[in-house]
Amino acid sequence: MISQIIFTLILITAIVMFTMAVRKISRNIKLGKQFDRTDRSGDRWRAMFMVAIGQSKMVKRPFAGILHIFVYLGFVIINIEVVEILIDGVAGTHRVLSFLGPLYTFLISCFEYLAVAVAVACAIFLIRRNIGRLKRFWSKEMTTWPRTDANIILTTEILLMCAFLTLDASDTLIQRSANAAYGGFPISNLMLGMFSGSSIPTLEFVEHFCWWFHIIGILAFLNYVPYSKHFHILLAFPNVYYSNLNPKGEFTNLESVTREIKLMLDPSSAPPATDQPVAPERFGAKDIFDLSRIQLMNAYSCTECGRCTSSCPANQTGKALSPRKIMMDTRDRLEEVGKNIDKNGKFVDDGKSLLFNYITPEEVWACTSCNACTEECPVNIDPLAIIVDLRRFLVMEQSAPPQELQLMMNNVENNGAPWQFPASDRLNWTSAL
Repeated sequence: MISQIIFTLILITAIVMFTMAVRKISRNIKLGKQFDRTDRSGDRWRAMFMVAIGQSKMVKRPFAGILHIFVYLGFVIINIEVVEILIDGVAGTHRVLSFLGPLYTFLISCFEYLAVAVAVACAIFLIRRNIGRLKRFWSKEMTTWPRTDANIILTTEILLMCAFLTLDASDTLIQRSANAAYGGFPISNLMLGMFSGSSIPTLEFVEHFCWWFHIIGILAFLNYVPYSKHFHILLAFPNVYYSNLNPKGEFTNLESVTREIKLMLDPSSAPPATDQPVAPERFGAKDIFDLSRIQLMNAYSCTECGRCTSSCPANQTGKALSPRKIMMDTRDRLEEVGKNIDKNGKFVDDGKSLLFNYITPEEVWACTSCNACTEECPVNIDPLAIIVDLRRFLVMEQSAPPQELQLMMNNVENNGAPWQFPASDRLNWTSAL
């Protein structure tokens, strides 16, 4: 009964803490502007099943993609076994689903094969990151914490899988001693030799330790995820559903500009005057408040895999731009604003902004708008949308485009073309024909 009470308290505490963390992230995302992207529901569901659930974009790089699928399937399927652990912990039972007989043995056997696949995949990922030092995991934005974050998750996954298999092996011997074995579990049976000569009390200690380690590890992992890049485990699905389905390279009209033009052409369409002063709407984006909720959700969904940056032609030629850094910086600024709100009850101007303090104009103007980053992202994140909004602010609010672009825009305004000669001279080249 004492262990049941302790387990129940731990479970409730974990759920409450996780809920509070998720609510803060939800609050942070809602700091952005509302953005309606509920059209084409059929296409959106199809994209979610193909990309988020089917992992279709992961396997574009087959080796890492297949390993990730093992980890993904293991996370989804093995956690079915967690349901039994939760029931056992609260009710004080032991393997409550064992009444399923051969089906139960089959399920645990499948879980064990998956556990080995997950552990092997995570070990390979660790080797690729830390020994192979894959270039995209050692870029300048991948500082100590991003690398440590990935290592923590991968190591935790391996430990949890080892605990699960050791739990099955020790429990198998305990059940055999009581003539109540559930049947042969393929992987844990191979581990029985490590317990040769162990007494029943020793086996019971190992079984209890692994059981508690496994479930507490899962609950700790649950509460670590909201503070980690691995929150994409949950956000990948809505992120893909609300992703941009329009042809890549199609730019949107800026709604605030369109509204201003309509007011100039038809002053009678102006909204009714109010006694309350209304702050003018900013053109483009300077800080996270100017971005849409979908763009902020993109930032929290970033897996930091670096596929976007490794495919970015600007980055490959040594430019300052890294699409992954754009998303990481957006998330970091969003977290900073969230902590500001937690501390003061509301946002108090801290003299900082996403542009300038986190992302430099040099990075923004290095982008070629080629959309390689959005094409490569496994969860349909769109770094280009944020880059374009930051550019719009620099041009329309700061009048600070690069000199070459300023010259081109002046020519378009004055001559109707990007070239530095009047329209009347356009056909002069035909005079010698």
